[in-house]
Amino acid sequence: MVPAKRGCHGAGSIFPSRTGCGNTLPKIQLGPCFVSDTIIYKISPRQAWDMAQQAGVFTGAPIDVADGFIHFSTAEQAQETLDKHFVGQDDLVLAAVNVSSLGDALKWEVSRGCALFPHLYGDLPMTHVIWTRPITTASDGTHTMPDLT
Repeated sequence: MVPAKRGCHGAGSIFPSRTGCGNTLPKIQLGPCFVSDTIIYKISPRQAWDMAQQAGVFTGAPIDVADGFIHFSTAEQAQETLDKHFVGQDDLVLAAVNVSSLGDALKWEVSRGCALFPHLYGDLPMTHVIWTRPITTASDGTHTMPDLT
């Protein structure tokens, strides 16, 4: 394991500063900082994902388009993202994407709970998707994540 590096804020950094948010960033280096995840996850309605597969590229859900980047989550963030932003929705899929395939278009930015979230500033070529799995929705509307391995 690579030692944690701090001080990843500042001009030109992939980690913008946000008041009150500290970072502990172990493992691999991306740009000037260290992050621990090599795979990130995208939650999407199946219909939108199927259309992206036919087109060969995912250009983003409406929230992604509005924000100017495609939202992703780490393995640790995915369930909370699902619970917070996809309540009452069914027929969802989870897609795994290799971080290294996204290059400089992927930025790790401080968001919910001062955690670093992966944001893709560009389209997602479907060739970068490792796998896609269905997300189970119970009769009470709660979701169960598929196995992430």
